[in-house]
Amino acid sequence: MAYRVDLTERAARNLRRIYRTIDAQAASQARTWFTGLEQAILSLDEHPARGASTPEDGSLRYLLYGRGRHRYRIIYTIDETNRIVTVLHIRHGARDAFMLSESSDKIS
Repeated sequence: MAYRVDLTERAARNLRRIYRTIDAQAASQARTWFTGLEQAILSLDEHPARGASTPEDGSLRYLLYGRGRHRYRIIYTIDETNRIVTVLHIRHGARDAFMLSESSDKIS
């Protein structure tokens, strides 16, 4: 059985910001990259435990998307009981460590 993938408000804002920053509306290569990012997030519905534990907090996991300076970390939690993956944050790979206090209420 697949997991449900939810986004926090912060993760949804992160996606919108990334979309605007890379100008995905106007550039087809950027749009293709962004679509891949969305697909990576949605792929967490199958085998979410494949992501490594974050160094910031062992209860959080992350999945990397992109290469080089275009690498992002998708940070999430897994609720095994309810089979829900909650994406907390999508952050550029070069940013400082993620703090759990940075996350906010989830949305579907």
